[in-house]
Amino acid sequence: MASLQLKSIIINNKKQKTETLEDKVLEIQRGNQQLRNEFIEDYQPFIKKVTSKVCNRYIDQTMDEFSVALYAFNEAIDQYQLGQGSRFLTFADLVIRRRVIDHIRKETRQNRYVYLQAEEEDEEGRLEESYAEQRAALNSYEEQQQIEHRMYEIEEYEKMLSKFGISFKVLSKQCPKHIDARENAKQIAKMIAENAEFSAYLLQKKQLPTKDLLTMVSCSRKTIERNRKYIIAIALIHLGDFQSLKAYIEY
Repeated sequence: MASLQLKSIIINNKKQKTETLEDKVLEIQRGNQQLRNEFIEDYQPFIKKVTSKVCNRYIDQTMDEFSVALYAFNEAIDQYQLGQGSRFLTFADLVIRRRVIDHIRKETRQNRYVYLQAEEEDEEGRLEESYAEQRAALNSYEEQQQIEHRMYEIEEYEKMLSKFGISFKVLSKQCPKHIDARENAKQIAKMIAENAEFSAYLLQKKQLPTKDLLTMVSCSRKTIERNRKYIIAIALIHLGDFQSLKAYIEY
């Protein structure tokens, strides 16, 4: 019996030694909430260390910056991908830096330059990856964030369109075929978005202020009515401040 217990202890010790941080993160992503709580608790010193470097002063658990960093660390756990070219702590470091910098900029409205340090020892005494590897991890993270932001914008935009009885399917059929007509419709839509009275009328009545528009544009009522849904759709992109969609229509 004693030999079996000893064997069990040896096996468990080997398992603990070979289990990496990345293994723990993957286990947390599978839904192990208890491990998540323990993991975050264990790495609070690391979170404070990174946050203090960003802020150039000591940060403790009572400060807003630490709360932001704690949230960022939890976010890093969810966003980390094993094949993205960096260890978890490197990735978490980058996410924390970015979130804390964003917080500082919002609070002080001043830009602060924070650099990535190459060959710095992490919490386990290992050397961090090179600057290039850190940059690759950050690029991967930023790309994922942009994708998620675009998806969010599309969902919100679709909701706005539905209030006007417009769907993406209908919109694809309503897009003017000729470039000149399309550009003219875009200009009318932008005019509506930039005019407080026009935009208020559109949002309240769910209709174009056609009568007033005719006093400011050179095209006919028939042209405006023919492109009505397209004009409304473009105006809503401006009014909703959908940056990704704005870039698309400008392109």
